[in-house]
Order: sequence, then C-alpha cells, then structure tokens
Amino acid sequence: MNQVAHIMGLVDKVLGRDVIGGYLHGSSVLGGLRPASDVDVLVVSRRSMEERERRALRDGLLRVSGSRNKARPVELTVVVRSEVRPWRFPPSGDFLYGEWLRDAYEAGTVPQPEPMPDLALLITMVLSGDHPLCGPPPAQVLDPVPHADLVRASVAGIPGLLDGLDGDTRNVVLTFARIWATLATGRILPKDAAADWALARLPAGHRPVLEHARELYLTCRYTEERWSDILRSQVRPHVTHVLAEIDRLRP
Repeated sequence: MNQVAHIMGLVDKVLGRDVIGGYLHGSSVLGGLRPASDVDVLVVSRRSMEERERRALRDGLLRVSGSRNKARPVELTVVVRSEVRPWRFPPSGDFLYGEWLRDAYEAGTVPQPEPMPDLALLITMVLSGDHPLCGPPPAQVLDPVPHADLVRASVAGIPGLLDGLDGDTRNVVLTFARIWATLATGRILPKDAAADWALARLPAGHRPVLEHARELYLTCRYTEERWSDILRSQVRPHVTHVLAEIDRLRP
C-alpha cells in the first residue's frame, strides 16, 4: 500500500463517513514531488474530532511519516467545512500534522483546533490542483479564496519564517521567493518556478543565494544540504532585499 493510501486509510478509520473529501496539494499538484517534498493532504470533515480521535490520527501518522519510517514527510490538515464555507479570514483548522512537530507529538502534544491563515494558500492549491483522493471535486466543497486574503495569508507567516532562516535556509529562501511571486501574480507557483520568476527580477548580486536554494530543492534532501561560507554571508542581504519587494507589493 502506498503512503497516500496509508494516510487516507487512517483518516477513514478515525472519521469514517464524516469525511467529505480528501485532496492533494503542494508539490504533488504544483509541478511534481522533489527529493525533500512533503506529501501534502487536506481533509474536509463534517465535524470536529474528539480527543481520542486526535490521538489516534496523530499516532498513526507518526508511524507512516518521515525518514525514520523510510517515507516522505507527511503534512495532513483537517478542516471542518463550516469553518471555511462560506469563506472568511482567518480560517480555523481542526488538526495539523507536520513532521517538523514530531518531537512535540512524540512527547504527548495532541493537535488542537486553531486559527490557520495558511488554509487560504492550501485551499487555493487544492482548487487549482483539482486532485481528489476521495469525495467530490474540490470546487463542490470549498469556496475560492479572494486575492486579498491570499496576500494576507502569504505575509502572515513571514515572522516565523525569519525565525527559521538559519536552520531551514533553503526552504525559507524559496518560500520568500514564492510569496513575492504570489503577491505580484496572484498565483501560487511551484517553488522552482517561483525562484525562476524571482531570479529574473533580482539584481545580479542577490541571485546566487536563490540559485543555490533552487538547485538544492531540485536535487537533494535536507540532510544533504550544504552552504558555503560565502553564500551563508549573502543569505540575510538577499532576504532583506526580497522582503523589501514583498513590502512594496502589500496593499
């Protein structure tokens, strides 16, 4: 059984008939999976989960996600349909599993309902990708996200991304390029395509950092990532320039 089937089997075991639909998003529908890509799934449910169900879904995902299970990292988001249809911002999610939270989950943390501005981006990707794993096409389940809320969601994560710049350089640099492209074009591009878009608009001195991040994204896993001292010294000036471009495009 493949990884996506495992994920949807876990969801079915926990939520059963309360699942309205399950949908791929992220790299799976935006140009294809790369060496370090997550398997990104959005599940739309009729109801919020009970505590025992949250624990069961968390524990099941811990067994099928990430390199220690010889599998891709999983990002699974569950949203109650009434929280996003009719659409409003910020939306609330019912459950989030991400491999970056594994330590907390293994220590006993249980994912709880919380505001999730990123759902604006996820829903936009789900509607664009139109790849149901179960249930009807996403356009029958989800409302489109207005461009203004796509912008708000894109910039909401900037402080957290900056906090992770030193430890997750490749991903943060590429995400800032994608935010810039999203604000300028209204579309969510694959990370390598967003990098191409940004590289065409960057001064020559700020290109090497993004060129390297793009190459890493296309060719290697996070554990294989390497940055020279020279490139490291250029990361923050590059980010400062890109953030200035993002700020210029904010309403």
